[in-house]
Amino acid sequence: MTQSLWLGSFRKPVQWVMIASLAVTLALAFWLAVIGSILGQHTGMKEMLAPSENIIVQVTLLAALTSLVSTAVFLSDSKGHIESHPQGYFDIVSLVASRISMLATAGIVIVMFYEVVSRYVFERPTLWANELSLWIAGFVFLLSGVYAMQQRSHIRIYIVYDHFPRWLQKSCDVLSVVLIWTFAFFLIWGGYNEAVAKFLRWETFGTAWDPPIPATIKPSILIVVVMVAIQALSNLVADWNKAPESHTPADDVDEIEIEAIRKSIEG
Repeated sequence: MTQSLWLGSFRKPVQWVMIASLAVTLALAFWLAVIGSILGQHTGMKEMLAPSENIIVQVTLLAALTSLVSTAVFLSDSKGHIESHPQGYFDIVSLVASRISMLATAGIVIVMFYEVVSRYVFERPTLWANELSLWIAGFVFLLSGVYAMQQRSHIRIYIVYDHFPRWLQKSCDVLSVVLIWTFAFFLIWGGYNEAVAKFLRWETFGTAWDPPIPATIKPSILIVVVMVAIQALSNLVADWNKAPESHTPADDVDEIEIEAIRKSIEG
């Protein structure tokens, strides 16, 4: 059994919510795609962008969102062998965001696989696959930034940093966080009105499928920048009393992955 990272006794209830919401999502999707077509009530991706007109579409989207969030929360309760253990007060939020990004990447693969089969096997290309994958990829890119900050995977010039005394390392860390918060402040100051305007008028992409990419991505950029800034502060607090660390190129070598590759070659 996988050891719980932070959910504890809530791990099993979250798992049941994940399974139940996924089952409901698949059942409703089957109804919309198959049963609805038989009954002459076709529901395509165009209709999915206007859920207020169909109660079944609303419930399907709500179930899909519940499934996505509960699955991300459940997966964040376990740690990969190359991941650092959560230490800061904001780390769990970033881990959940990373799992959403992971699931979204799988979603892009599914969408593009559907498009390839539809286009080259049945000669019926879609109007929505490319834009949906672009839409999802935007959120993947944003959420991955939060995860990279939590894992300390952002660019850091250790060849210089490691030679500093600890007090100077701390000073550099403080300066880095101040610069991140300054960037976040001015980005929100300059982009808040535009983001709110795009969201309120539900600005769309202006294509045949016409998804609300500008209305959702622009506000998300500001939200994620705030998340990155909070995670940077969380890292600073968590690392403040740590002993000095020494970094070498060997730190980037994944011994477990190398051993797995070696066994697969030998096998």
